[in-house]
Amino acid sequence: MANAGLRGRRAECETLDRLVATVQGGRSSVQILRGEAGIGKSALLEYVRERAAGCRTARAAGVESEMELAFGGLHQLCAPFLDRLGRLPQPQREALATAFGLSEGTPPDRFLVGLAVLSLLADAAAKEPLICLVDDAQWLDTVSAQTVAFIARRLLAERIGLVIAVREGHLEPELAGLPRLGVGRLSDGDARALLDSVTPGRLDELVRDRIVAEAQGNPLALLELPKGLTPAELAGGFGRPDARPLAGHIEQSFVRRVRSLPAATQQVLLIAAAEPVGDVTLLARAAELLGIDASAGAPAETAGLITIGTRVRFRHPLVRSAAYRVAAPQERQRVHRALADATDPASDPDRRAWHLANAVSSPDATVAAELERSAGRAQARGGVAAAAAFLERAAELTPDPAGRGARGLAAARAKYQAGAYDVARGLLDAAELSPLDEHQLAEAGLLRGQITFASTSAGAALPLLLAAAARLEPLDPALARQTYRDALYAALTAGRPAGSAQPADGGRPVHDAQEAAVGAQVADVARAALAAPQGPRPGRGDLLLTGTATAISEGYAAGAPMVLRALDAFRAGEVSREEGLGWLPLACRMAHDMWDFDGYAALSNRLVELARETGALSVLPSALLLLLSARVLAGDLAGAGALVAEAATIGEVTGSRFMAQYGALVLEPWKGDETATREVIEAITRDVALRGEGKVASATQWARAVLHNGHGRYEEAYEAAERGAEHPLELGLSTWSTIELVEAAARSGRPGRAAEAARRLDEMARASGTDWALGTSAHARAQVSEGPAADTLYREAIERLGRAGVRMALARARLLYGERLRREGRRVDAREQLGLAYELLGAMGADAFAERARRELQATGETTRRRPAEAGPALTAQEAQIARLAAEGLTNPEIGAQLYISPNTVEWHLRKVFTKLGITSRKQLRATLPARPAGPATGAHADAPRAPGGDAAATA
Repeated sequence: MANAGLRGRRAECETLDRLVATVQGGRSSVQILRGEAGIGKSALLEYVRERAAGCRTARAAGVESEMELAFGGLHQLCAPFLDRLGRLPQPQREALATAFGLSEGTPPDRFLVGLAVLSLLADAAAKEPLICLVDDAQWLDTVSAQTVAFIARRLLAERIGLVIAVREGHLEPELAGLPRLGVGRLSDGDARALLDSVTPGRLDELVRDRIVAEAQGNPLALLELPKGLTPAELAGGFGRPDARPLAGHIEQSFVRRVRSLPAATQQVLLIAAAEPVGDVTLLARAAELLGIDASAGAPAETAGLITIGTRVRFRHPLVRSAAYRVAAPQERQRVHRALADATDPASDPDRRAWHLANAVSSPDATVAAELERSAGRAQARGGVAAAAAFLERAAELTPDPAGRGARGLAAARAKYQAGAYDVARGLLDAAELSPLDEHQLAEAGLLRGQITFASTSAGAALPLLLAAAARLEPLDPALARQTYRDALYAALTAGRPAGSAQPADGGRPVHDAQEAAVGAQVADVARAALAAPQGPRPGRGDLLLTGTATAISEGYAAGAPMVLRALDAFRAGEVSREEGLGWLPLACRMAHDMWDFDGYAALSNRLVELARETGALSVLPSALLLLLSARVLAGDLAGAGALVAEAATIGEVTGSRFMAQYGALVLEPWKGDETATREVIEAITRDVALRGEGKVASATQWARAVLHNGHGRYEEAYEAAERGAEHPLELGLSTWSTIELVEAAARSGRPGRAAEAARRLDEMARASGTDWALGTSAHARAQVSEGPAADTLYREAIERLGRAGVRMALARARLLYGERLRREGRRVDAREQLGLAYELLGAMGADAFAERARRELQATGETTRRRPAEAGPALTAQEAQIARLAAEGLTNPEIGAQLYISPNTVEWHLRKVFTKLGITSRKQLRATLPARPAGPATGAHADAPRAPGGDAAATA
C-alpha cells in the first residue's frame, strides 16, 4: 500500500514496492527516477528506505560543488562495507583501495573499479538484501556516475536493489536503456490537497488557484511558494505574477527565506553550503575561525531549511544553492579560506586545496601548486576527470605565462583521457597561446592528433600525428618513434586515401617530405618513420616499427625478416603494461600480416590477458577481435561467437557497440548467414564515425566476398573481392580479399586475374616462409594450375595448412581440390576430399561452404544428407560463454572478473545451463558442450582499430 503521505504517487510507489519485493525474493532490481527539481524524487527514495524491511540500506548523494572530487559519490556508497575489502580478489581490492586513497598504486582502470564495487556490494548482500539509494546523481563526480551506471547494468542475482534519482535531461547516455520511472507533476486535485495540508488557516480560493497554477504540479513548489507570500497576498491574491522558470522561482523563494534570517545564521548556512561533506565538527571549526557561534544555525533549523545532527543536511539542493548565492563574493572567499584552514592538510589535502582555490580572486602561485599536487594524487587514484579539473583551475591561477601554458597543456591531456574531447580542445587552444617551449609545442600537436583520432577519424588525425612526430624527432626520439607508430597505425586503420584536405589544425606543415593532406598515403607515413632517428638503445619496438615501415615502403620481402625478429623478441621476454598496451596491438597485427600463426597466437593471448588483468577496456575489445578472428581460422566458430558476445558485453559497459559489430563482421560470413552478414555490414557502414575510412570499405567488401564464395555466387564474390583488394598497402583484410579474389576469379572465368592475385600471395609467402603462408600460396597457385602440377600444389597446401592449424583454410583447400577432382571425373578421389571437407565445414558451422561440399558429393554419386541442426537446448550467448569458461576450469569469481559480472550472477546462469543441458555438475560440461577444434587459439584478422597511445578506437 502506498504511503499516504505521498499524494498522487500511487503508481510510483507500487513500482518501488515491486522492486523491494524482487530484492527480498533473491533477485536484483534497478530503477531510475527521473524528474524536474522539486518533483519528489528524494521523497520516493525515502519511501523505499522505509519499505525495505529486512534489508540493509546504503546511500549516496551528488553535490554540485563536489563534482570535481573523484570517487566521492562512490566512496559514500561503499563506506559502510569497506571492512569487507579484504574479501575481494587482489586486483579488485587494490584497484578500489587506490581509488579511495587507502593505499598507493598504479592508477586503476575505472571498469576494474566498477567490478570491485559490484563484488563488494554483492558480498555485503550475501548476508541480507541490500538497497542502494543514490540521490541527485546528476551531481555525482564523473567516475562515480559512470561506475554507478556500470553496476546498474551488471546486476542480476545479487539481492541488490539500486534506485537512482536524477534530474531530467542529465546523464542520458550513461543511464540509457535502464528501467526508467518518470516522476511527473501532481494533478490539480492532489496539488490542492497538498497545499491545503501545509497552509495554516483559511486560504483564499483565488490565491490557492494561482499557487496551484504557478506550481504546475511540483510538490516542492506547492510547499515553498506560499512561504514567500505575505499575509495580505495569501488573503487577497494581490501579488505580482512571476514568469521565471519553476526551479528559479522555487530557489528565489528559498533566497527570500535565507535573507530573512539573522546575519550569523546566514553565515552558518554559507559555511554548510560551501562544505558539502556534512561534517558537523568541520562546520563548528570553520564557524569558530570566523568568530561565529555554531548555535547560530538554530534559526535555520527552525525554519526547516537545514538539519544539524550527526551530519549537516539541507532540506533540498536548491536551499544549498540559495544560501551560497545570497552571499557576496567576498563573503564566499572568506568562508572558503576558513574552511581551508579548518581542513586537516594531512587527511584531506585535496578538499583543502579546492577551498583555497575558491578563496582567491587573482592568480596565486602557491595555491596553483597545491592544485597541481592534488591533480597528481587524483591521477594516481584513477580520477582523470578530477585531475583535469584541478589542473584547469591551477592553470587559471598560475601567474607565470609559461607555467600557465604547461598546466593548461596538462589539463587538456587529462580532459582527453577523461573523454571530454571538446573541452580538451578548448584548453589546448588556450595553452598554445602561452609561451610553450619546443617540446611542449610538439606534445600539444601530438595531443591534438590523439584527440582527433578518438573523436573524429584516423584519416583526420594522420597529418597531425605526422607533424607532431617530425617536431619531436630532435627533442625526444623515443616519443617521436611512438608517435610514428601511432601515425602508421592510423594510416593502416584509415586505409585507402579519402582525398585531399587541409590539415585540421589550420594548415601547419605536416613534414618536410610529406604532403599536407588528410589522405596521406600509407607509404608516405612509412618513409617518414624510417627517416626518424633512433635512440641510443633501440629496442624491440623500434625493430618492429622499422620492419613494418620497411615492408610498406620498400616491399614486403624487405621488411619481413625484421618484423619476424621483432615478433620473436616480443614472445621471448616479459612485456610490461605500458609496453604491452602500446606495442602489442601493432605486433599482433604484423604477426598476422607475416603469416606467423604461432607467434600471433602467443602475442594476442598475452594482449588479451594483459587487458583483462588491468581492466583496460580501452584495449580489450580490439584484443578480443584479434582472438575471435583466430578462433574462426582455427575452425572454432562457436568459440568466436562467445567472444563476440563478450565484446557485446563490454560494449554495454563502455557504450560502444562497434567492436562487437566488427567481430560479427568477421564471423557471420563464414557461417553463410546472408541476413546476419548484411545486417552487420549495414550497421557498420551506417555508423557516422566510420564514414570516409577506407579500411571499413575493405572489411565490408571482404565479408561480402567470403559470403558469396561460400554460396558459389562467383560473379558477386569477384566484384567484392576486387574492391576489397585494390589497396594492397593496407595489408590485413586487403590480403584476405586477395585470397577470396583468386577463387572468385578462377571460378568466374578470369584465369589471368586469378593468376595475378596468386603471384602476389606467393611473393608474400616466400618472404614469410611459414607453413601458413606457403600453404596459402600453394592453395592459390593450385587454382590456376593444370594437371599433375595442380594435384601437387593442392596436396602441399593441405599438408602445410593442416600443420599450421588453420583448419578453416584446410577445409576450403579440401573442398576446392575435391571440386576439381569431381570436374575431372576422378570420383573416388573427389569423394575422399569432399567427404573430409563436408565433415570439417559442417562441424565448424560453416554452413554455406558445407552445403557446397554436400552438393559436390552428390554429384559424385555419393548418397549424402543435409547435416541436421544441432539438437539440444538453446543456450543464450552469455550462457554459452559462461559454460565454456566453466568447462575450461575457471572459477565463478574468475569468470565474473572476465565478463564484468558478479560471481552470484555466474552461478545463476550456470544453474540455468545445467537445467538446459540435463547435467548436475561442472565436470559434465566439457563432455556436453560441442568440442572446440584443435589448433592455435588465436590468429588472424589483425585489423582491430586502436587509437594512438594504446587506446582502442571506436572507429576503424
